[in-house]
Amino acid sequence: MCGIIGVYLIKPTLDDIGVIEQLFIQSKVRGLHATGVSYVKNDRVVTIKEPIPADEFVKKYNFLDFINEDGNIYLIGHCRYSTSDIEYNQPISDNNVSIVHNGVITQELPEKWFDIYGYKCETRNDSELLLHSLSNDNSPLIEFINSSISVCELYSDKTLRFYRNGKRPLHYSSYGGGYIIASTKDIILRSNSGIYPISVENSVYYLIDEYNGISLFKVDVKSIDLQEICDVKK
Repeated sequence: MCGIIGVYLIKPTLDDIGVIEQLFIQSKVRGLHATGVSYVKNDRVVTIKEPIPADEFVKKYNFLDFINEDGNIYLIGHCRYSTSDIEYNQPISDNNVSIVHNGVITQELPEKWFDIYGYKCETRNDSELLLHSLSNDNSPLIEFINSSISVCELYSDKTLRFYRNGKRPLHYSSYGGGYIIASTKDIILRSNSGIYPISVENSVYYLIDEYNGISLFKVDVKSIDLQEICDVKK
């Protein structure tokens, strides 16, 4: 269980920055062991990650520094729950794209990943397989259909994409001329009670860019939505 965050805001105010900070702090419940952020600055993706909980991360870094030179903010974040160590934290990125992931791609040993998937990984974090999938223009929801996936992606061209399959939760909301994304609706509500969270549809890619706002692209896969079943049982 980890917490993932996405932010795409136009001309954020100081109050908006406070909401972003709260998204991190409220996501801490899903992962205390490490916190990370990626944002777009000077046409590249910049990533910071520390083996500290989100409340300490928020105190250590000035979130105003994450604002792009155009006055907007394009950002993803991660709060990690680790069952082993605090190495290979997220986001996982290169200069062009960064990802944050909640879920499990594989339980095979890292030594076997190349033989199974054909991707040479630099870390022992199976989320890196998603990054390689994107680099090869593949669809993670199709390539890793049996995995548990909830993801936010951030690109150097200021686009943000997010999606999930039926095995992990993800929610979003329009806010301040843009959008915010978090793992669960209660995280969004605790960050700002005036925001109404919406569940991300199962096996649908959501793309945010400056030209089209938000666009949805359905993936033709069969994936039972366990999150929807849990909501009905509640």
